[in-house]
Amino acid sequence: MRSLAGTKESVLLPALARSAWLTLWLLVAGCAQLPPRPAMPAEAASPLGMATELDRLLAPPEERHPGQSAFRLVSDGPEGFAIRAHVSRLAGRSIDVQTYIWSGDTTGSALAYILLQAADRGVKVRLLLDDMDARAKNDGLAAIDAHPNVEVRMFNPLPSRSGTMALIGDWLGNAKRLNHRMHNKTWIADNRIAIVGGRNLADEYFGADTEVNFVDLDFAMVGPVVRDASASFDRYWNSEVVYPMALLSPEGVNTESLAQLRTRLNAAMEVAGKGKYAEALRRDDAIARLVGGDWPMTWTSTYRFIADDPSKATRDPDPKNSHVLAAIVPLLRDAQKDMTIISPYFVPGKDGTANLARSAQAGKGIRILTNSLAANDVAMVYGAYEQYREKLLESGVQLWELKPLPGSKTTYSMFGSGGSSLHTKGLSVDEETLVVGSYNLDARSTELNCEQVVMVGSPELARKFMGIFDQQASGERSWKVTLSDGHTSWTDGMKTYDSAPEASAGRKFQAWLAGVLPIEAQL
Repeated sequence: MRSLAGTKESVLLPALARSAWLTLWLLVAGCAQLPPRPAMPAEAASPLGMATELDRLLAPPEERHPGQSAFRLVSDGPEGFAIRAHVSRLAGRSIDVQTYIWSGDTTGSALAYILLQAADRGVKVRLLLDDMDARAKNDGLAAIDAHPNVEVRMFNPLPSRSGTMALIGDWLGNAKRLNHRMHNKTWIADNRIAIVGGRNLADEYFGADTEVNFVDLDFAMVGPVVRDASASFDRYWNSEVVYPMALLSPEGVNTESLAQLRTRLNAAMEVAGKGKYAEALRRDDAIARLVGGDWPMTWTSTYRFIADDPSKATRDPDPKNSHVLAAIVPLLRDAQKDMTIISPYFVPGKDGTANLARSAQAGKGIRILTNSLAANDVAMVYGAYEQYREKLLESGVQLWELKPLPGSKTTYSMFGSGGSSLHTKGLSVDEETLVVGSYNLDARSTELNCEQVVMVGSPELARKFMGIFDQQASGERSWKVTLSDGHTSWTDGMKTYDSAPEASAGRKFQAWLAGVLPIEAQL
């Protein structure tokens, strides 16, 4: 009998055997399931008191404005970091944090350090994270969960806690469930002040990254709206799709791991304190005024805090599941004069495009700013958006696309991560109503992700938002997109392009591919 040695089969058979074992392993891994979630008593945010520094600072202005809440637009990244850090240092009762991404970089570590300090002085800290990004930080989150005053919970978690192959297995067995994520971002201190909006907890959201920094926006809020935010946090915290870290990774929740985390955070803070970002914060006039108590806010009795129900993560994709969309549609439909929209990922779909086109044809001024292909970190989202761009332009909608930030070294991927320039999510209507939050005008935010926004009736805040739009839509920062004789062009007033500016052939191919593949609902 002829030996197989030296033939193609001698290579193929072991490879096939390995492939079979890999397939079997992935099938087994794909069967991995979450541990049973025990019945847990419902928890609620700490009630208001008068004993903490934040009570002393914020209770009097609340009492002077009965039935009203105060809002401040936070467009500056360093200020966004400083507010979170400052109110957490002043907190004496509770801190609740809800986020999609929390990085272990300079600002992410600094915020973890500050929260650990708060817990050490007796503050109750609740951390609620979406597990898609947090799984990679499982060890650190399990360690901080060991603190008696800290509890960590994960939204819609993956069954495994580490390993690439286990992650692939998780998706093989749970793809439908895991495709639903929690995109909400909230930071609440003593139930007195809240910061909500688009910012995740990472350097690029706070102006601290050396290569790429996002243009983003938050609301800082005081008054009864904070209790609305706390009520939303509690709904998520007590939801059946949220699991305690101690259940998911019990072996990691121990005092030794907590001690090691302290050592790492102490070392990180020592280095960060000598860095350029810390020096910039110390020299920042606005931050100095904030710390000193000079912090102008706008009071109004017209506001709504709107959040999707966390059970959205258990339902089949359907626009009817979006509480946020249900609030925004009538606002846009009833606009009398104009609407100004900033959405980094803008895919309006057929119905949204038709509605915007009708409004523009009726004489309403519609301005929209989104990421250019060169600035967008998800090229396929841009590809889905450009399927609707011509109809929008034909109807009279005005479009701008943000350039990559000057001097930035943007990294890209087909489906996400990397660096994008624009992350602001907001819109104003008739120069009277402003909406800011986590919601992108796309199918993923509408049908798959849990989102939240704050809607505020305030001409003053609406004008400030429109000022932010004007600044970002200037020729220095954006290209205006126009349509002439069926041809699309981009101009910044100095130079005109007849195809997506500064975008490589590879990125243009990815965008084209999005128009061919049936994936818009995932973008």
